[in-house]
Amino acid sequence: MICQWHNFCIGGVAIMKNENQTPVIGIIGGSGIYDIKGLTNKRWVSIRSPFGAPSDDLLFGELNGQQIVFLPRHGRGHQIPPTDINFRANIDALKRAGVTDVISVSAVGSLREHLQPGMFVIVDQFIDRTFAREKSFFGVGLVAHISMAYPVCCRLGNHIEIAAREVGIEVVRGGTYLVMEGPQFSSLAESELYRSWNCDVIGMTNMPEAKLAREAELCYVTVAMVTDFDCWHPNCDAVTVDEIIKVFLANADKARSMIKKVLPYLHNDNKFATCSCRKALEHALITAPDARDPEMVKRLDVVAGRLLNTC
Repeated sequence: MICQWHNFCIGGVAIMKNENQTPVIGIIGGSGIYDIKGLTNKRWVSIRSPFGAPSDDLLFGELNGQQIVFLPRHGRGHQIPPTDINFRANIDALKRAGVTDVISVSAVGSLREHLQPGMFVIVDQFIDRTFAREKSFFGVGLVAHISMAYPVCCRLGNHIEIAAREVGIEVVRGGTYLVMEGPQFSSLAESELYRSWNCDVIGMTNMPEAKLAREAELCYVTVAMVTDFDCWHPNCDAVTVDEIIKVFLANADKARSMIKKVLPYLHNDNKFATCSCRKALEHALITAPDARDPEMVKRLDVVAGRLLNTC
């Protein structure tokens, strides 16, 4: 069934509502990811967010009846460095677009010998070493403490693993993603430190993205595409942009195949509506209702509207 969409506004901010409550798949990644053959009814839509401007307009489309929404994480043409990505606006805009499930695709460096360039890792843990980014939708006036013990959706990970193997991608299920601030690559000492922490891959983009997706009660999974060995490997040169782009372009072909293959699994998943990710905020709000800042409540109309009764 193709979703029926209606536009409306809350506080002057545009929202697109999915009336049929069917899965809507959000894809966050580079420009090579959203160029999928067979995508129909394509249209770029500007989604306004109370948290500022997202990285770009959102690309809506349909593939075999499944609604998809793409968001270029760095903007088309890769204009935005990792630290300056408005992660809050990105996640808020995706939820306003009706997205229910987010597949985050990102290039990473490998910190392990067995994780070779060209392989995919379905990450299940993060270590967040970023320090210059807004990491929560909540704050003064409306406080929430959400669990990040298990930061990705296992249900999505299961579907991704099956789809990746079916299209011949060499994929590893499980791994820890060290998210660094950037934009510089690691020093050798840093790379060795992260290896001693038993981290598996390193990148600059998936935090606070994963935290915000959890706060927004979206199912979220990270597919990490290995492009290099960071700088620790004795038989490999230090990582360069040229090297990353070369491998990333090859990985993009694999990612598109994986996305096309996984869509039917997601479309027919009758457990998507009852996934535990949908109630992540259930016991997270700590500010008493009569003490909540009305302006904060208004900004969180979509992110936490299920509990704040503002949607």
